[in-house]
Amino acid sequence: MTFITEDFLLQSSEARDLYHGHAAALPIIDFHSHLEARDIAGNRRFKTMTDIWLAGDHYKWRAMRACGVSEEFITGSASAREKFDAWAATVPKTLRNPLYHWTHMELANPFDIHGILLGPETAEQIWEAGNASLCQERFSARGLPMHFNVEVVCTTDDPTDSLEHHQAIAKEDSFPVGVYPTFRPDRALGVQDTSSFRNWILRLREAADSDIGTARDLISSLRKRAGEFHEAGCRLSDHGLDEPYGEEVSTDNAERIFAKAAAGVAPTATEVSLWRSWMVRQLASIYHELGWTQQYHIGPIRNPNSAMLERTGPDTGFDTMGDPPSAGSLCRMLDLQARDACLPRTILYTINPAANDAFATAAGSFSNGGTPGHVQFGTAWWFNDQKTGMEQQLECLSRVGLLSLFAGMVTDSRSFLSYSRHDYFRRILCNMLGDDMRQGLIPRNTDLVGELIRDVCYGNARRFFGFLQYQRKAFS
Repeated sequence: MTFITEDFLLQSSEARDLYHGHAAALPIIDFHSHLEARDIAGNRRFKTMTDIWLAGDHYKWRAMRACGVSEEFITGSASAREKFDAWAATVPKTLRNPLYHWTHMELANPFDIHGILLGPETAEQIWEAGNASLCQERFSARGLPMHFNVEVVCTTDDPTDSLEHHQAIAKEDSFPVGVYPTFRPDRALGVQDTSSFRNWILRLREAADSDIGTARDLISSLRKRAGEFHEAGCRLSDHGLDEPYGEEVSTDNAERIFAKAAAGVAPTATEVSLWRSWMVRQLASIYHELGWTQQYHIGPIRNPNSAMLERTGPDTGFDTMGDPPSAGSLCRMLDLQARDACLPRTILYTINPAANDAFATAAGSFSNGGTPGHVQFGTAWWFNDQKTGMEQQLECLSRVGLLSLFAGMVTDSRSFLSYSRHDYFRRILCNMLGDDMRQGLIPRNTDLVGELIRDVCYGNARRFFGFLQYQRKAFS
């Protein structure tokens, strides 16, 4: 029996009509991902199912560790086939975890493997069938976005990035997908690690071709790099914050903290918080000048397992959900920018669903009466991008905000196969709205509800960010 059918997750005729009639065929605008531009520029080909499916996927790695799989078969020296077999043995144990859904959605599309559940007894069959598919052009780093009808991919890039790969992609008219950088200056906030901070300043000096001897110089260099990112099509920034930073800080105080860190003297915890508050405010001004959207991903505790951090490095599946961020700090951070009349379009993401209502209502408190959805509550993120988490985020946004203005789903992924998450989101959205129609909570008007679905899944993002992809089409 086929598990992933064309009506997967669609539990009513209304939901099925909405999905197939309004959502399924829409293009994808993936405005936050961790794909590598160099892979797309070089049209990377993948040798095995392990390379395309397991490498870099910390969701799968966490599940494997929970099942007692040795690190050798996760990030270690085991062969590609041994790692795949370890994953295949893990999959049956992931029932009711979103990984079970994602795994079989990805086998169905793009691999066209239907009616087979991955497990130890089917590992050989799926390994052979999957590897055989990888020779097809649609499984390349360019072929997959085209297969999934992706119009825009936004990568995540440090201000010191050369942007050479984005520039190379932009020169090729034959590739129809817009691939744009996202400005992520997290290292500019990292004064607590003076060695890393100073080394990063050196790289920024080279990238910006400017001296950086003061905090003001740092902002000038970041402004210069942001301008160069803008020329490469960047329209978003992104910040990974452990908490909001909304303290009032003078530039003189910021200069003192910068000088201390630049001299290799670790700032105090209070000084680190003050520095981050000052930097976030200064950067918001740059984004406002450029007409960008800023994204704040708030709340994770990164690398709490110091032994495994030393062994496997960051971003390998050991981060955790932090306590709900302070709503007061969040509002103070946004208020400082609003007082300066430089609050850019902003998307707020929380890793802890206990903060959903706080984030959604804070966003509504900073609407400016100009741009629809100027500050908005972003999609269910990280540990929340599963069925229950998405439903909770959508319910919260609908309850205290306006679902109709929502910019929609992102992959937030390092995998070229993760576009199935957009389909997952669309099915969940259509099922929720279809259930509302069935219960009489909203009108049984497929055109009216369908318009909302088209906006949330595609239209809002297209209008909100103003990517070059659409500016060029408008003048062609």
